[in-house]
Amino acid sequence: MTTGRMLQFVDRAQANPDKRAIDQRRVDFDEIYQGYSDDAAAAQSGRCSQCGVPFCQIHCPLHNNIPDWLMLTAEGRLQEAYEVSSATNTFPEVCGRICPQDRLCEGNCVIEQSGHGTVTIGSIEKYITDTAWEKGWVTPITPRQERAESVGIIGAGPGGLAAAEQLRRRGYQVTIYDRYDRVGGLMIYGIPNFKLEKDIVQRRTKWLEESGVRFTLNVEIGRDISFADLRAKHDAVLVATGVYKARDLKAPGVGQKNIIPAMDFLTASNRNGLGDTVAEFEDGTLNAAGKNIVVIGGGDTAMDCVRTAIRQGAKSVKCLYRRDRTNMPGSQREVANAEEEGVKFVWLSQPEAFTGDDAVTGVRAQQMRLGQPDATGRRAPQAIEGAVMTHDADIAILALGFDPEDLPTLWGEADLPVTRWGTVKIDHKTKMTALEGVFAAGDIVRGASLVVWAIRDGRDAAASIHDYIQARAVAPVAAE
Repeated sequence: MTTGRMLQFVDRAQANPDKRAIDQRRVDFDEIYQGYSDDAAAAQSGRCSQCGVPFCQIHCPLHNNIPDWLMLTAEGRLQEAYEVSSATNTFPEVCGRICPQDRLCEGNCVIEQSGHGTVTIGSIEKYITDTAWEKGWVTPITPRQERAESVGIIGAGPGGLAAAEQLRRRGYQVTIYDRYDRVGGLMIYGIPNFKLEKDIVQRRTKWLEESGVRFTLNVEIGRDISFADLRAKHDAVLVATGVYKARDLKAPGVGQKNIIPAMDFLTASNRNGLGDTVAEFEDGTLNAAGKNIVVIGGGDTAMDCVRTAIRQGAKSVKCLYRRDRTNMPGSQREVANAEEEGVKFVWLSQPEAFTGDDAVTGVRAQQMRLGQPDATGRRAPQAIEGAVMTHDADIAILALGFDPEDLPTLWGEADLPVTRWGTVKIDHKTKMTALEGVFAAGDIVRGASLVVWAIRDGRDAAASIHDYIQARAVAPVAAE
């Protein structure tokens, strides 16, 4: 049953949180959106139609109970709203910031389809959880009873962290192993501050530590500890490494200097922002300041690169993409933000060569048109004969997506099953690989995807690990 505070979408216009002024946000890495006031959050939540079939929830990978926490927010019952929100989502404050809501919940909102403008779900989700932190409602996990069984998780990204949270709630002893020096994976080193400030991630890391999750960092599986030893040490192992191997572009001149993978560029920028000394940033190799930057790609990683380059003080920033704006995979909201900040998009442009003798000086691109749909259903780009343009480039950044690393070889575990794409092969019902007690989740199973899908997969894997250990009939140990 709805209240009189809801169904206000006819009389109340959509109002997103204010953005910081363009000239301010172009020169720093602070988040660009300001927060809602209590009244504004309640007013925007009250626009929800509380429809009987909530398409926002259906199209959310986590199936968040969005209508209920919108109603609770409209009624000022924020602590309950947070409890409902966090019941299905390990990191609602992260998803509220970086999910492509325009393609998921908000893009499928019923009132959006009726022409009234979507409920601003992501911004409200962020507001609810930020308020919960401010009010002290986010408290460490305290399992009803501790269990003797332990689970080792490889990868401290969103999938591994989500699984750890769920397993700790069930009382398992959880250790996360990661090759990097900080917890968070792409949330720390891949996603820029203007979308996700690092203290948001570090706050959750501290919360997990206070909840009893142990972190073993700067550890490379296969080098510092063998995969076999890890299996022997734990009752179950979850592989949640993500995918980090950059896809290459085969074109003349691609081996020249200053043609760099997107993650190298983003990691250097994020490390610099965290206070690390990054030699390749200091010497200008991975610093866009004063340079002509060309980014190749049309996904969210490409958007992160172009907007980072703007903030570093680039002379010019262009993004080349072989399809048009409508057919690009990245968030339309991110494209709009990038355009506001001074990025030039060159649509229907396919790089065919890199000019220069030793270091890149330009990207030669073939103009395209869209033909018939390909096997994916998207219209296939076709070359327009004779239509070629060269774009000046002091640095060319390849943001073409990511593939899995060769884990069986890296880990010396030839029996770890992988698909023909290199992703780890699992039984999708149990989330377990062909190796007894070894599970996998997130991008290393589904390929490069969204943080919200990694969270979903991690939570599902935790449930399967629990079922697996329960089936082995090991009795829980009472808490001291």
